[in-house]
Amino acid sequence: MRARLAVVRATVGPTVTVVAATKYVSLADMRVLIDAGVTVVGENRAQDLEAKHAEYGDAFRWHFIGHLQSNKVKVVNRCCELVHSLDSHSAASRLEIPALVQVNLADESSKSGVRPADLGAFLGGGVIGLSTMPPAASSPEGSRPWFRTLRELATEHGLAELSMGTTQDYAVAAEEGATYIRVGSVLFAA
Repeated sequence: MRARLAVVRATVGPTVTVVAATKYVSLADMRVLIDAGVTVVGENRAQDLEAKHAEYGDAFRWHFIGHLQSNKVKVVNRCCELVHSLDSHSAASRLEIPALVQVNLADESSKSGVRPADLGAFLGGGVIGLSTMPPAASSPEGSRPWFRTLRELATEHGLAELSMGTTQDYAVAAEEGATYIRVGSVLFAA
């Protein structure tokens, strides 16, 4: 895993934070991430975040990358330094840590996020940037227009941080200005 992490870091460069997505990593297997040199992890579920944070605490910098329900904000406030998926006013009003607003650029009903036209209502407070999950594409280049659009939206609103790109398209995301990428299977592949 250390070698795979090094390849990802070399591909995206020193200005991009690699967030290891731990949705499918068991509590016991989190130790492997420490041994590999992972410093930032992203968890999708508040319950799993709480358990993993209780076990590993300061071994990582913790980010929340899943859908943020307002009733789970207390756990996220206590455990994390950043939320990548803010998309409700209810959660925003309870959040005490910096956040990225998740933007649903393609208006996909299967995905969370605010519409670009509604973005202004979420800005201010602790919002420091934007995130997105583009529609599925047959190649990484298929994500480029979505990443470019998010970067343009962030620039328009004076936001510096961009969380975009996953295992399939992280190199393209970095080229388009990502400051955070969320990768899982590229790190954990056998």
